[in-house]
Amino acid sequence: MSDTVDVVIEAPAWEGIGLEALAERAMAATLRHLGLPEDCQCAMLATDDRRIAVLNAEFRAKEAATNVLSWPAEDLSPDTPGGQPEGPEADFPGEPAFLGDIALAWETCCREAELAEKPLQAHVTHLIVHGILHLLGYDHICDEDAVLMERLEVEILADLGFPDPY
Repeated sequence: MSDTVDVVIEAPAWEGIGLEALAERAMAATLRHLGLPEDCQCAMLATDDRRIAVLNAEFRAKEAATNVLSWPAEDLSPDTPGGQPEGPEADFPGEPAFLGDIALAWETCCREAELAEKPLQAHVTHLIVHGILHLLGYDHICDEDAVLMERLEVEILADLGFPDPY
């Protein structure tokens, strides 16, 4: 397995669930499914609800914890609703493209998985795929974009052997 996701574990609770392997598999499956270079890279912060609430307030003006946040390195969003985002480009020739940063919150991820009666690894993998798609310019702001993004999530998770998360 390559090192395409640089995982920084800030909250010790994330230790021991195999987050690095989940992230690498999710990244590889997402890039492969979209036909993108498999050497693209991103960074991931595995944190807790307290820290993600601070990040959510700072970057989204929302005073609450959330499950996943993402910060694309560049805006790849399409100009039309339901359109295909642009592919990422490397900053330097011969180097892999850096997609951006993702943050996950332990308590929220655990609570959601438990409420949905899903294995934690399945739910976290879904959120990683969701975050990577955001880095690649996909969103769910309008209905057309949400339908496209959810379809891709279902397909990518199926490629990984996980059931439809919706």
